[in-house]
Amino acid sequence: MALPFPTNPVLQSLPVYQPGRPIEEVARELGLPAGTIIKLASNENPLGPSKLALAAMRRTLPHLNLYPDGNAFYLKQRLAQELELAPANIVLGNGSNEIIELLGHCLLFSSNGAIPEVIVSQYCFAVYPIVAALFGVKLVTVPARNYGHDLDAMLAAITPSTRLIFVANPNNPTGTSVMPEQLSNFIQAVPENVVLALDEAYIEFLDKPLDLLPQIRAGRKPNLLLMRTFSKIYGLAGLRLGYGIGHSEFIAGLEKIRQPFNINSLVQAGALAALDDTAHVEKTRCNNMRGYKFFSRAFRKLGLEFVPSAANFILVCVGDGQRVFNEMQKLGVITRPMAGYQLPEWIRISIGTPKENARCLEALQVALGGTSG
Repeated sequence: MALPFPTNPVLQSLPVYQPGRPIEEVARELGLPAGTIIKLASNENPLGPSKLALAAMRRTLPHLNLYPDGNAFYLKQRLAQELELAPANIVLGNGSNEIIELLGHCLLFSSNGAIPEVIVSQYCFAVYPIVAALFGVKLVTVPARNYGHDLDAMLAAITPSTRLIFVANPNNPTGTSVMPEQLSNFIQAVPENVVLALDEAYIEFLDKPLDLLPQIRAGRKPNLLLMRTFSKIYGLAGLRLGYGIGHSEFIAGLEKIRQPFNINSLVQAGALAALDDTAHVEKTRCNNMRGYKFFSRAFRKLGLEFVPSAANFILVCVGDGQRVFNEMQKLGVITRPMAGYQLPEWIRISIGTPKENARCLEALQVALGGTSG
């Protein structure tokens, strides 16, 4: 039945983001006990959240009858101290996804009849094309180089209509990273009238990331916006907290679009405490490094192609990604099939605990054998 009122025609063809399947849903579907299922599909922190964050959130529970601080004053102050910036350089979002949408509202509007353009790389994070489609602009997808960004080709794709470029470093879903010198040259080459949104959701997993905060401090690149998150290294994906870092005037514009109270009280308390738990962050890094070495050695031994990853997941070619995903799921191991990213022969595996990694590898071997055991 057709609706009796008009809706935005863009919605008819707007793709829907498909997240990793939750444990409870798989348990219901397959009739498996939820406690026996492991999820290595969404690049979550397998060690869980910081104990300091959990304690801080428990202390906040009795006060949930009150609205949160709409400006997240203490969290912004603490982040600014951590980054050696002013609070005016930071905007908080309900996950990095909200920051991406704020960019759409701010930048993707028609001017003089020209349709704005957004440049992304092939195998980019799925939300970038969704936001471009939502705002009815032209998406320019630049072919990847070795599953990563071809920065020279992305520069060549810039036209007078280009408003926004997305680059994720490390990249999701492929895990590739850009050499610091190449990234620095690229940033300097992007014209000042084009905004570069550099998605650094996985920056904490890089050994030697390019530090771009001096550019923000000096105000030299007002068209540069860095995006970061508490979902990965801090293990707070369920709270949804991301943040953008940029020129104060640019941030002020994004703040006007941001919904009031978008960062709730539990989020603010948990994130503040998580920033102080450096031991948890370091433990997460060490676990990730061990897990990556485990999987890369195993894949080489099995003769499986994989993309070297700088993040907390690994992309591996298994022949028929959907079939292998289905077979592993029957064994209680949830991974991520990559057909939605035009990589139907691949699955993406988030790095878990040593026990989870061993079980995942065992399930993968069974699935590759064509049986569900």
